[in-house]
Amino acid sequence: MCEREFFTFREYMRKDRELLSPSAEDYMEMIYRLSADKGFTRVNDLASALNVQPPSVTKMIQKLADLKLIKYEKYGVIMLELSGMEIGKSLLERHNIIEKFLEFLNVTEGLLQETEKIEHTINEEILSGIKDVMAFFNDHPDSLEKFNKYRKTRNNK
Repeated sequence: MCEREFFTFREYMRKDRELLSPSAEDYMEMIYRLSADKGFTRVNDLASALNVQPPSVTKMIQKLADLKLIKYEKYGVIMLELSGMEIGKSLLERHNIIEKFLEFLNVTEGLLQETEKIEHTINEEILSGIKDVMAFFNDHPDSLEKFNKYRKTRNNK
């Protein structure tokens, strides 16, 4: 894609999309979360966690199984394949970084919703930059204090 060529948002997302749709990413992230303790999850648990109906879960997990990201047998448990585990871990890490960054910016209203929106559109370079900014302020609390004072005075204008 030419750097100065403009497209619709949908087209940018289509060009960036490699393997998974945003919905499939949500499923992989949640399967990873729910499987953390027992090593597996079930359709009803996943449906409940994502606020969707079990038939929707079944449809998506069949797609994920076709991609060899999970193991699933009808009416059985859902288990992550090694590649699925790596993807799930990465997606959860991305989610947590964005959520912490928004908290850092004192975003309180709609934190989860905004995190979910951002996580499906952000690229690795920007995510890496966010991690660097957060690490910098973590390592330099005096700079964080200056930044917060700056924001406070700027917002009071």
